[in-house]
Amino acid sequence: MGMKSRNRFWKKKISVLILTVLLCAGSILSFAGCSFGKTSEEENPQVPENLLELLLGGNQNGTLTKGEAFMEKANTLKSLIDTYFWKDTNEDAMYEGMYHGLLNSLEDPYSCYYTKEEYAALMEEMEGTYCGIGALVSQNASTKVITIVRPFVNGPAYKAGMLPGDILTKIDGEDVSAWDIDLAVKHMKGEQNTIVEVEVWRASAGEYVELSITRDLVEVETVTYEMMEDSIGYIYIMQFDEVTTQQFTTALEELKAQGMKGLVVDIRDNGGGLLTTVCDMLDLFLEEEDLIVYTLDKYDIKDEIYAKEGSTGAIPMAVLINGFSASASEIFSGALQDYGLATIVGTQSFGKGIVQSVIPLSDGSAVKLTVSTYYTPEGRNIHGVGITPDVVVELDEALRQKPVVSLEEDNQVQRAIEEVKKLIK
Repeated sequence: MGMKSRNRFWKKKISVLILTVLLCAGSILSFAGCSFGKTSEEENPQVPENLLELLLGGNQNGTLTKGEAFMEKANTLKSLIDTYFWKDTNEDAMYEGMYHGLLNSLEDPYSCYYTKEEYAALMEEMEGTYCGIGALVSQNASTKVITIVRPFVNGPAYKAGMLPGDILTKIDGEDVSAWDIDLAVKHMKGEQNTIVEVEVWRASAGEYVELSITRDLVEVETVTYEMMEDSIGYIYIMQFDEVTTQQFTTALEELKAQGMKGLVVDIRDNGGGLLTTVCDMLDLFLEEEDLIVYTLDKYDIKDEIYAKEGSTGAIPMAVLINGFSASASEIFSGALQDYGLATIVGTQSFGKGIVQSVIPLSDGSAVKLTVSTYYTPEGRNIHGVGITPDVVVELDEALRQKPVVSLEEDNQVQRAIEEVKKLIK
């Protein structure tokens, strides 16, 4: 059979295939109580003369590289969609979907594609500054209740009278009971000096409270601290952002000025952040040229990161971790554990021992790729395993249901204090 004969054969088959699809769809709609009317030939899209070549991808002789064949097939699919799909399409969304799909094919939960808007939001988050109300919020996964964990001191929400434990009920008059937390946060962010009306349920007062909050530039409080009894300092690190090193250094200096004898560092529920930040923070505890962490990529190229001059000297210390302490949190606790500089208290950490790099693209979008595996100073690869605490302590079950838990009633914090006291000479 010659090429022309094969083409005629395939065109006939293709026409039958298209007709079959339409008839099958008509049968389904009829079963649902609808039916197709008669359609004239002029109303049907004409089968392109080159449809056989389109379906075969233009690479019948195998002359294209895989990359060329990919582009050829992508163009073929778009041509078919443009010709036959029953609705207008969003070309930008089509291509964005292809980019997302390419990264999804890696089957790596940490590698992904960011649109221009998503990448800008990511950079804002990692810089630790944004324009909004200045409050840390959490959401109950089952009830969807959004709770104010704490307003940032001297931030817009704090100045407006928002309190820890307030339950978010309305934003600008809209009920948020079914909203996802990301949607609520998006609505509370906005341009500087604009006003957002927020309603909260305040259980302590048994009433709804309406707050008018003027949005402002906010530096995220990734670090909070206080002095506890017996001169034991307490520092909580929410995540490792660009602003975290300076906030952590300030906390250490102020606690030392208050006569701190020992320290509890709490990195429970800290999902990680920037590798550069956690290394800068470990510089404060390690001696110059101490190995902090090393990585290996798929080519077995080893990259070692060493501490720089800047150690503040040893201090009796405990570090709190749990199952949501991941990545940079595990680098932090793993290094201190390997050097015997802190007692690790709590439960097994998450076990994310791989490193991602965010690579910006020329159009403002970006990709995040897992690029290497990291190892603690003693060569431990904790991916899928986690950091094992020196002292295992589960959080009391009764505390798991409370939106806000004080340090005095937190049994894990109290055990960490006991461990620090053992180290004080």
